[in-house]
Amino acid sequence: MDRKHRLTVSSDIQRVRSLGTSYAHPLVVLVAYPNDMPLTRFGVTAGRQLGTAVRRNRAKRRLRAALHALHRSLAPGWDGVWIARSGMTTAAWPEVERAVATLCRRAGLLTTSA
Repeated sequence: MDRKHRLTVSSDIQRVRSLGTSYAHPLVVLVAYPNDMPLTRFGVTAGRQLGTAVRRNRAKRRLRAALHALHRSLAPGWDGVWIARSGMTTAAWPEVERAVATLCRRAGLLTTSA
């Protein structure tokens, strides 16, 4: 996923977390909020309850990779914050992809052609 599709400013992430709608899955939580831009941006976080920095970074890499696979199917005009849960680092890859796709579908982020 390109840098322009990432939420990197903490004020943007806080805005999405406070004003957005939350969608939960046992592996990950998505908080989505509409933006006024022609692209969709995401921020990926992992809390300390996941464990060491190695485990947190692995969870974030897996989430970014799953989002990259869906990138072309995402509708423009959304900001999203993905929060990894404890099962993310040990889950099988197809399960991670399924979780991300399910949350995108529930939040209405996928285009009708996806």
